[in-house]
Amino acid sequence: MSVWTQACDDLLLSVRLTPGSAKEDIGGGWTDAHGAHWLSARVRAVPEKGRANDALIALLSKRLDWPKGAILLESGDTNRLKRLRIIGGGGALARLTALLENWVEVT
Repeated sequence: MSVWTQACDDLLLSVRLTPGSAKEDIGGGWTDAHGAHWLSARVRAVPEKGRANDALIALLSKRLDWPKGAILLESGDTNRLKRLRIIGGGGALARLTALLENWVEVT
């Protein structure tokens, strides 16, 4: 199982976010009680008024070299488990998925 799935021309990404961290980082994986896999991410921003969600999108945009406006929060607004849509990500599937899978392997 993977932390991402393809939906037409987009990628759907599952992320477990830790807000209020000492540093911002992406790496490692987490599996929930149902066996679903999640990419681990940490941001400095607090989970207040969407700041942590915005920081996550900014971090992903920078690390994936993808426009911030093309990364949308699909679900998990107030939950640490998030689903994000990377618009047009299917067009760069090989590049993006190689990055994502490498991040999951990092512990």
